[in-house]
Amino acid sequence: MYQGIRISGFGGQGVISAGILLAYSGMIEGKNVSFFPSYGAEMRGGTANCSVVISDEEVTTPIVSEPNTVIVFNEPSLAKFEPMVKSGGLLIINSSLVHSRPKRKDIKVLEVPCNQVAGEIGNAKVMNMVALGALAENTGALSVDTIVKSLSAVYKKLKPEVLQLNEKALKKGTQFRLN
Repeated sequence: MYQGIRISGFGGQGVISAGILLAYSGMIEGKNVSFFPSYGAEMRGGTANCSVVISDEEVTTPIVSEPNTVIVFNEPSLAKFEPMVKSGGLLIINSSLVHSRPKRKDIKVLEVPCNQVAGEIGNAKVMNMVALGALAENTGALSVDTIVKSLSAVYKKLKPEVLQLNEKALKKGTQFRLN
């Protein structure tokens, strides 16, 4: 099993922290992983993306040029990263902020209103966890339970109630499934 994942959006949307959480969760499951962050010139508000590889095989490069799954949190990321999705792959779109339609017909598209769901939970900052829940549910790359277990190890400084919000967001994300 090889899963190349690209997560993209603005700085401050939890792009990089989501990638770190996925990579750590992969290690917990005994898989080979790599994590490769990329930032725009500015941090918060600038562009950010990361590549994560989760594999049963040796990972030979951290660069994911043709990801199986792409998560886009904002409009510019759709235009930039949709062309990279492997044919037959999955594009997860934050439909709260991305209103354009994907152009490709050879990929699966899952619309997840990440910001809306996070707002309903009570904290807009957990929108990235909603997307990770959808990713876990629809790819089988990792179990949601493993991601939940990894939260406290990756985010050591978060208060218990914030960790619970993240867990709730992950589980809400699993409710979004491909038809």
